[in-house]
Amino acid sequence: MQFRISMAAAAAFAVLGFASQAMAQDAEAGEKSYMKCRACHQVGETAKNSVGPHLNGLIGRHSGSIEGYNYSEANKNSGLTWDEATFKDYIKNPRAKVPGTKMVFAGIQNETEIDNLIAYLKQFGTDGKKQ
Repeated sequence: MQFRISMAAAAAFAVLGFASQAMAQDAEAGEKSYMKCRACHQVGETAKNSVGPHLNGLIGRHSGSIEGYNYSEANKNSGLTWDEATFKDYIKNPRAKVPGTKMVFAGIQNETEIDNLIAYLKQFGTDGKKQ
């Protein structure tokens, strides 16, 4: 009986350990991943709309809401709010998540890379300053 409790406790600690590692986000690694986005999107205090809208203040923002950017009707009318789960789903395959989007991007499949990209983007407030 004692052995089973110890095994169960060890299993629980192992699961918690893996879960905390999986939840850890690395903004520095995310900056490297952001290089895939940089051709079309800007972040930071001097960010402007380009081929795509700037990504300052992305998490928590409604899709199609950056003033001065010419969004597709699909994006403007998607009703999405960019929380982490929605962005993760979108960045894996933008055209599947928002059919009709102008965003031409093959997607990122690696969950850790996506988590790191989110950590990097979350640093930038709506004014482009790092929080």
